[in-house]
Formats: sequence, C-alpha cells, structure tokens
Amino acid sequence: MELPRIIENSPFARVARTKLKAKSVAMVLGNSIHLSGASREQFLRDPHWVAHEMEHIRQFKQYGRFGFLWRYLLGWIRHGYYNIPFEVAAREAGERDAVLYAQGMPLPPSDQRHPTPKGNRA
Repeated sequence: MELPRIIENSPFARVARTKLKAKSVAMVLGNSIHLSGASREQFLRDPHWVAHEMEHIRQFKQYGRFGFLWRYLLGWIRHGYYNIPFEVAAREAGERDAVLYAQGMPLPPSDQRHPTPKGNRA
C-alpha cells in the first residue's frame, strides 16, 4: 500500500478548519492528508486521528474522487457534518484501528487526543 502524503499548512484544510470553527483539521484528498493548525508530528502522535484519516483514504479509493466528494457533500447536507456516514465510519475506525498506528506505544488518554469537530449536528 502506498503511504499517504502529508501536507502541512494546506489551504484546503484551512478552509475546512474555518468552516468547522476548529483549532486544527486534517482532511483527505485522494492519497494526501492535508493539515491546518497541526504539524505532521502532532498528527502522527495521535493514532486515533491517523486511523480516522486512513479510513477516509480507504473510502476515497473505494468510491473514487467524484463519488467520495459527492456522497460526502450529500451526507453533510442531509445529516450535518458530525453525522455524515463517512465521518461516522471514520470515527469508528479511529477507535477500532488506532492500535495499528500506535507503533507499539500505549494509546493516548482521551484528553491528549485530537477533538472531533462537531460542526452542526443537524
């Protein structure tokens, strides 16, 4: 499997961070993880966050660029950000798969994890 590219200070992630009113954001486009408000090191220190974004990469590969983005947008319109089916699945993967990205280290306590942006919970 090809390792994802991590892009710090991404203008795409900055727009998402502004829209979500979040301190930091990671977002996936294809096989790239775009960061805003967090460094590569901060991102990689949280295996739950890494697992969450890796699930989005899997979803992107499954549905393709247009298919993923279209379903994501429709999910946001229908359910609000927090309840987009892709986000629900990524949060589940973050819990389930974090140990795969922990590199043998203990998982961080909840107060040291990246907070999930709530967006509007429509």
